Amino acid sequence: MDTPVSPRVLVIGLDPYRVPGLWDPEPVAEAIEAGMAKFAEHGVGVETCLIGLDGSDDVDTVVTAALRAHPWECVTVGGGLRHSDDQVELLERVVNLVRRHAPDAAIAFNSSPATTYEAAARWIE
Repeated sequence: MDTPVSPRVLVIGLDPYRVPGLWDPEPVAEAIEAGMAKFAEHGVGVETCLIGLDGSDDVDTVVTAALRAHPWECVTVGGGLRHSDDQVELLERVVNLVRRHAPDAAIAFNSSPATTYEAAARWIE
């Protein structure tokens, strides 16, 4: 029986099922799942904090709770928060929450869900 790996990396991103608009969230959800699988392949513990843009989350509360859940080595911020001019204020909030609640964690940025492990690995390996 394998011993569970302690979470070392927190991934904060957008929940594709709670991003308003006429689009298919399934490919993004599958890419997130595939990206998370790389952590297990490398024996690195990871948790996700996916927030909605549909108004269903108090972003500060959700992100703060995730940041306080463990002492993180790295917090990776997903591209959905960075690649949209509409999300600049949300990105600023998230980065400042990380600085406040996980000041010892490195902050990494992925280029796509598929590169989430690689982004974190630059700081934890």
